[in-house]
Amino acid sequence: MSRHVSVLLPFVPVRAEQAAPFGAFVQWRGAHALWQGQGSSVEQHQIFTQLSGMGMRVPFGIGVSLMPLRHPLLAALEARTVAAASGHPVVAGFGPGARSFQAATLGEPYASPLTASREYLTLVRALLRGGEIDQQGTYFSYTGSLPQVAAPGVEIGLGVLRPGMARLAGETADVAITWLTPPGYVRDVLVPALREGAEAAGRPMPRVVTFVATAAAADGRDLVPTLAQGSSGHFEGPHYRDMLQRAGVRVRDADHDDIARGLLRTGGMLAGDADEIGAGVAAFHDAGVDEVVLNCAGVALRWGPRAVLADLDLLFADNAW
Repeated sequence: MSRHVSVLLPFVPVRAEQAAPFGAFVQWRGAHALWQGQGSSVEQHQIFTQLSGMGMRVPFGIGVSLMPLRHPLLAALEARTVAAASGHPVVAGFGPGARSFQAATLGEPYASPLTASREYLTLVRALLRGGEIDQQGTYFSYTGSLPQVAAPGVEIGLGVLRPGMARLAGETADVAITWLTPPGYVRDVLVPALREGAEAAGRPMPRVVTFVATAAAADGRDLVPTLAQGSSGHFEGPHYRDMLQRAGVRVRDADHDDIARGLLRTGGMLAGDADEIGAGVAAFHDAGVDEVVLNCAGVALRWGPRAVLADLDLLFADNAW
């Protein structure tokens, strides 16, 4: 198992030069990759392509693109474009999103998110592999091919919170991508389901990438509200709330600060000095996580991107990960 540590771009940039200091950090300070989530202000693949054109050719990951926004043909093309521009393999993660988002974009939610995800990942993989395709699915269909070009590979990821999606990731994905999942929940719930799905399909278990909300200690910082602010949108998602309840974090009748405290208690969020955060990262690796992505969005919202870079510089200087 690999034991990588990566960085999430902790804000949505409007221009690529705003993201450039984080690309430079990954390039020069030993982080494994730079990640983004789904963008709603600026399209995330284009930011990575622009960074590559600026000379910051580092491994990139998308965790995750929301399936209702793009056909699998466009998804495969966008991911391969980033790989070609950067010169590195890319992780292209996908997920169905919340039911409310599915209804807002499609008119109604997927009757079966698992079926939709299976069809989506199967079609993206077939397109990237090359050759003629004729897939007629309930949600996603395509007849044709994607012209092949010389480019590094694309790892196909699936967003995973609960056992059903984990088993599907084991069957179909190269990477299982989790957010806000405490290490004990990853070890005891998600990894067994991933292994079960992989064994049923006769393939290797996907590697696990976990995004971990992180706030380093500094004078004047109240870390619990900082962490809560950075993850407030996730705290409201029914699928996240269900996962957190399963993981032993009280969400019913709990405010956002209470949820953050529960995640700190279970190791699902990290706060403190470099040694404390380093120990938390090690706990994820010991639980079966191959790549921990430090998500400092709360610090960025309260103190700005420069504060995040200063924190990351200290964390990477003081930890061998």
